[in-house]
Amino acid sequence: MNALKNRVQLIGNLGMNPEVRTTESGKKMAKMSIATNESYKAANGEWVKETQWHNLVAWGKVAETVEKKMQKGLEVMVEGKLVHREYTDRTGVKRFISEVQVMDMLLFEKNKNA
Repeated sequence: MNALKNRVQLIGNLGMNPEVRTTESGKKMAKMSIATNESYKAANGEWVKETQWHNLVAWGKVAETVEKKMQKGLEVMVEGKLVHREYTDRTGVKRFISEVQVMDMLLFEKNKNA
């Protein structure tokens, strides 16, 4: 049951090619973003499409897979956990960030016959 306490699932399109780095300890890390879209009918009867952007980070084997197979525009499903962290930027300002730490990622294949 503990695995359900902080679980995120998103389906959307990658908004950038992943930025992949190798840490000093030799572990791979990939950063990317995903856009999810939601449509609803407004009070005036018109359809509204809202896009939300989510920051993603993947480590280890998942990052290696991301490096080999993922690129901007692809539709993917992401599963992971929400992580909040803070850091101090180069100018000394404290910054806060929320991101999804990716545990699994699935690439949706485009139907070539469509």
